[in-house]
This record gives sequence, structure tokens and C-alpha cells, in this order.
Amino acid sequence: MPKAVQYKKGSIIYFAGDKDEKIFILQKGLVVLTSIDVETNSPVTEQVKNGEFFGARSALGHFPREETATVLADSIVVCLSVTEFEQIFSSNKQVIMKMLRVFSSQLRMAHKKIAFLLHSKLDVDYETGMIAVAKAFYADEQYRACCDICKKFLMRFQNSPDQQSIAKLYADSKIRHEHQHKAQMAFTASSSEGALKQFGSPVFERFAKTYEPEEVIISEFEPGDCFYLIQSGEVQLVKLVNGAKKNLDILKPGEFFGEMAILDNSPRSATCMALGKVECLEFNKENFELLVTGNPQIAIILLKLFCKRVYDQKRRIRILVIKDPQARIADVFQMLDEMNPVSNPNERQRRFNVTIADIAHWTGYTPEITRDEINKFVEKRKIEVYDNYVIVSNIADMKRLVDARIITN
Repeated sequence: MPKAVQYKKGSIIYFAGDKDEKIFILQKGLVVLTSIDVETNSPVTEQVKNGEFFGARSALGHFPREETATVLADSIVVCLSVTEFEQIFSSNKQVIMKMLRVFSSQLRMAHKKIAFLLHSKLDVDYETGMIAVAKAFYADEQYRACCDICKKFLMRFQNSPDQQSIAKLYADSKIRHEHQHKAQMAFTASSSEGALKQFGSPVFERFAKTYEPEEVIISEFEPGDCFYLIQSGEVQLVKLVNGAKKNLDILKPGEFFGEMAILDNSPRSATCMALGKVECLEFNKENFELLVTGNPQIAIILLKLFCKRVYDQKRRIRILVIKDPQARIADVFQMLDEMNPVSNPNERQRRFNVTIADIAHWTGYTPEITRDEINKFVEKRKIEVYDNYVIVSNIADMKRLVDARIITN
């Protein structure tokens, strides 16, 4: 059962870096959260108000604490386990929706920070952004995706002065796509074993959608009015950075996407494209709150999903603010090690199933620059590079390199 705990002035409820799965509610008193801005290395403080949760994101996401919680005046704090939180609050519409919007806002801020660090334009309007996305897919000869984005543009912006030029781009892409059709049909769909069991009920059949290989489900910059749950297949997330496409992630059965835009009325932050045949459930803004509040398990899954995404994006920011290329790449390996803990922590060698392109994505460097920097590690026999994986000889060397370069900077 949750219990109220009294803390004296000057007490520390938890430190940054601690690992525990407790969620707190400030009942009475004064508590501040202190974290370190990774770019400026200066402290950032936030006061917790009476009745507010704190420590929820790291607890729900099973991540180390990102801040230190300090008691500035005698306080009473309610302490809950994750299980207790789920039992008590999963069916509380007001609490769940508030937390979803808070996490959505944090994720949006992280995306903006990453875009800034990658020197990506932040002030692009919806129409200009969608046109740039369509042209980027066309330039990469992904004509099916270009067609889909053009169709979305023509439907959503019927009064745009660019209607005629986009119609021409659509027609040209359609012809080119037809020439590629036979090759594209070779893609096969993935299994649906990982789909969430609670969505197997016939009540969800009316939300079902099927997408063909390379079909665009969501276009970046498109106004958001639906979100999706993958039942089978895989979905590629792509973002436009300075006119070039960057692969963000591959989502698998049981994962949501598109939910962020319908929580904060913002445009889509990435393009979502079917890798093979994909089966999804599509939910719109109108039934979103009803769906979440009527299905407590879904509410908890969404909260944990946001926790993971916020953590992943903040971890990427920590990588991008490192100026030294070697240290930045070393920190990618550190991150991969954190994400894939080994059974024997004393084991020095690590194998990571990543490619040069994957490392380039995390570092924000071009594949060419990344390969040049990776080769420096290879020459020193610190890593070995293969087609689909990389072997790090001693993961502790990567940590030492990151720590040393951060101190000197």
C-alpha cells in the first residue's frame, strides 16, 4: 500500500543516477528537482507543487534518475511502487491525460533540441515542409513514398499555390513507381506475434488498416489527427534534416506511433513508412481519450512508451553536444552498452548489431565522416567492423575516452 513519508528540511529523496522504481506525490512541503543541462553543464531546478507527481518517468521507464530530489522545507511525500501506481491511477482519466501531455511536451522539446543541434530548420511551415519531404523521397528514388506524400498534400492543402507543381510531381512519381512495382512486391510482411493481445478483440476490427510496402502512413509536417498501433509488420521512421532523409527508428508490432501530435495539436515530427506489408489499428482524436480511459492497460503502455522515447531522445542529445568526433562515437557505444546490458559486466568485449549508417544517425555526422572516424578506432585495434555488426574490444576504453574529452572541453 502507498505510504506517506515525512522528510526533514535538507533531506535527499533520491540522487541523479539512482535506480529505483518508486513514484512520489508531494502532499505538503517544498521539494525541488535539480538536473544538469548537458550542453551548458549548468544546474537546472524545478519546484514540485503540492499534489504533483515526481520521479514517475524514470520509474515507469526503468531508467536511472535524471535529477536529484531535494527537500527545502519539512515535507510529507506519498511513495508508491509502479504496481501501486498502475492499480490506483490507470483508470483515472484526469491524471493519465495530464501525464501524457507532460511527457509529450518533454518529448517535443527534446526533438526541437536535437533539430537545433543538427542545424535543422525549425521555422518551416506545414506546406513547405511537406513539399521538401516529397522531393527528398523523389531524389532518393522512393517514388511510392513520394506519391503518397503528394496525395496527402493535395488533399490537405487544396488552396495552395503549389497544387499544380505537386500534381505534376505526383504524376511523374506514379509513372516511375509503376516501373519499380514488381521489385517492390518482393517485400514480405513480418509476423504479428508481437501484437498486443488486448487489441485482438472484434471490437477493434473497425479501426483496422492495411498498408503496402513503402506506403507512407504519416508524412512529416502533416497536421496530426490520428495515431496507430502496429499489429503486424514494421514501420520506418524518417526525418528530414537539411534536405536529407535521416532514419530515426524501426517500430515493431505492439508499438504506437503518431500519438504525440494528437496530444499537443502539433504537426507530425517524422514520416512513418511501411517497410513491408503492415497492419495497423488507427485511432483518431475524437476517440483517443475514450480509448485510453476505457482501457487502463493502454494508458499505462502509452505512459511507458513516452518515458522510453523521452529518455532515448535526451540520451541522443548527450551524444550530440560532445564536440570531439572520436568521443562522440565512443559515447554511441556507451549508449548501446547501456541499452543492451550483458550478463557478465566484467566482460570487456562487446558486440553491437549496428552498421556505419546506424552510428552516423546517432552521431549526426555523415556516413563518410563517421566511416573515417571509425577507421581511426580500427587502426588502433579498438574495434572491428563487419557488414552488420561492430565489435568493441574494451568497452571501458570508450568510457575513458568520453570522460577525458568532456573534461578537456
